[in-house]
Amino acid sequence: MPIEDVIQKVTQNNPNADLQLLKRAFAFASEAHVGQKRNSGQPYITHPVSVAYILASLKMDMDVIVAGLLHDTVEDTGITLEDIEKNFGSEVAQLVDGVTKLSRLEYRSKEERQVENLRKMLLAMARDIRVIIIKLADRLHNMRTLQYQHEYKQREVSLETLEIYAPLAHRLGIYRLKWEMEDLAFRFSNPEKYYELSNLVASTREKREETINAIVEILKEKMKEVNIKAEIQGRPKNLYSIYTKMQKQQLEFNQIYDVMAVRVLVDTVRDCYAVLGTVHTLWVPIPGRFKDYIAMPKSNMYQSLHTTVVSPQGGPLEIQIRTWEMHRTSEYGIAAHWRYKEGVGKEGDLDRKLSWLRQILDWQEDLKDAREFMEGLKLDLFDDVVFVFTPKGDVMEFPAGSTPLDFAYRVHTQVGHNCVGAKVNDKIVPLDYVLKNGDRVEVLTSKQSRGPSRDWLKIAKTSQAKTKIRQWFKKEHREDNIARGKESLEREIKKFGLEPEAIKSDQLLEQCKKMNLASLDDLYAAVGDGIVSAASLVNKLREKESRENRRKIISDGLEELLQLSETRSLSSWGKPTHGIRVRGVDNVLIRLAHCCNPVPGDDIVGYITRGRGVSIHREDCPNVEPMLDEPERLVEVAWDEDFHSPFQVHLEIVGADRAGLLNDIMAILTDLKISANWVTARGRKDNTGVVEIILNIKNKEQLDYLISRISRVQNVYSVHRRGQA
Repeated sequence: MPIEDVIQKVTQNNPNADLQLLKRAFAFASEAHVGQKRNSGQPYITHPVSVAYILASLKMDMDVIVAGLLHDTVEDTGITLEDIEKNFGSEVAQLVDGVTKLSRLEYRSKEERQVENLRKMLLAMARDIRVIIIKLADRLHNMRTLQYQHEYKQREVSLETLEIYAPLAHRLGIYRLKWEMEDLAFRFSNPEKYYELSNLVASTREKREETINAIVEILKEKMKEVNIKAEIQGRPKNLYSIYTKMQKQQLEFNQIYDVMAVRVLVDTVRDCYAVLGTVHTLWVPIPGRFKDYIAMPKSNMYQSLHTTVVSPQGGPLEIQIRTWEMHRTSEYGIAAHWRYKEGVGKEGDLDRKLSWLRQILDWQEDLKDAREFMEGLKLDLFDDVVFVFTPKGDVMEFPAGSTPLDFAYRVHTQVGHNCVGAKVNDKIVPLDYVLKNGDRVEVLTSKQSRGPSRDWLKIAKTSQAKTKIRQWFKKEHREDNIARGKESLEREIKKFGLEPEAIKSDQLLEQCKKMNLASLDDLYAAVGDGIVSAASLVNKLREKESRENRRKIISDGLEELLQLSETRSLSSWGKPTHGIRVRGVDNVLIRLAHCCNPVPGDDIVGYITRGRGVSIHREDCPNVEPMLDEPERLVEVAWDEDFHSPFQVHLEIVGADRAGLLNDIMAILTDLKISANWVTARGRKDNTGVVEIILNIKNKEQLDYLISRISRVQNVYSVHRRGQA
């Protein structure tokens, strides 16, 4: 897309716009991205220009459009935020910073990196809502060009879009972006279903349009009769919303009646209700299917009247009635109402509209677990909402399915902890009562309350309430768990005839680091709470000590033997075979031992076998120790620096037996472009899981980095090469 299209769109929306600033930003971005290409083969600059065009279509201000042009410069080029600020001002620099990923930091897992980027984005949103509008425009254009990515990447990006970005667009009311992102993500994440549904919709389009056109004509005639100026149009549903309805309600396509709806646009709110009355005189309304989002707007500022009537053909027909201003808000959402257009006097109103964002920021500060954060964020973004009243008449918004417990914790953490019951509409209800629209809720508390019950975690719906309940249990029982954990470890150590002092604190601290625990007390608490097995922990410590002792014996023996070999007449190195050189020997058969699978960079030793040439072992291989009894058969070997073929390595990974462990590990392999030849995973009785992988590795440096990455995955306890004792 040429920059001229952006200039034309900007001029169309704002004839007085500073086009020189826009052209200067384009020149700056073009120079920064020079030589870079997209996967499609197009120059990289086409992406930021397309993002700027989407932002211009949303009628955003010039700072946002300029930030859209520059949004990838800090992340993908040598440009710094200081450069942006110097050339385009602090406001543009802050917007660019808000959408720049934290990609230069290391995280324990891919999921943790995603969480930290989302946290940064949410905080930037809280300071300036325009940040997320740039990010949504960026994601939309990436979805439009997703066909140039690998199939795995297409699915990964599509699922993230459906789980995070489309719900964010929904929360902000920007349906224009939401619907297109959903359909594109549906197409790439589930192409079979997408094209099947697309063909079904296309095959019935003509008949549906005839029906809708007939209804539109009836409504137009009726509006003339009652003297209401209105525009009436058919509105097709996007494919993804049809698909989700079919899935949720277990329906076939021919059972979906609202593939299209009718929308009536009028000038005033008064006309909206007049049209509603007129519609109900024409067709019978279906009970329970009327929603007044004008009197009670959605949290994303959406306003409209929705009614479902029995159509002339006998099926249900949804009719939406709204003013033109409401329609603009439904298309552009927060982009139509942000503070920079409304003025300073409206800031408080914007803050109220973004109260859901404040709530997410409040509870996410208490969450350290990446998986829990993601689950909570998806829950809070996805769910429909209910509106309830406090005893004073204030309105509070909750995800559908919320209970009085969620209400109590929203009021205050201590109110939640001391909750002993609740009243809804002046009647006492159980704590698992599901709140409904319009309920008036009052929390009953007692200072003598014993605090939360474990069952509350099943009753609470919101992430905020669940997090506060979990924190209470951790804090309340921490001292008991620490004491219990210490006792368990001491008991387990004594089983092996050792004294507790035999296990040194630095060994335990090393295990803490591997398990992502901050201190010894955290380790003891995890043992006391049953999260970590005392037996498996002591076994790891004993295995490590035994391995180190064996390595020392082997290392000392080899050093002595290699000193002897230097006195031999084998002074020169032979020609390399399969990446290995043998001192003083050419054209010898070389075999890499499968018991330890050495890779370039490992310290190695050669052993002359009977009839199978020289077997190459790692120095720390347990099978080297018996070879010390036959020193005449040991030879000095070394890696050939010019050999670059991959070597096979067998890794064993032990961690908590949790869903997603294997996916997290495979994501790292994909990220590092390392291929796996064989993978297996199994659970064990002690609630740990074991993943074994055979990989193609270039050298020890790559292997060490891979092991380091996998070790930082959540709940991974150990990573080692098979053959290592």
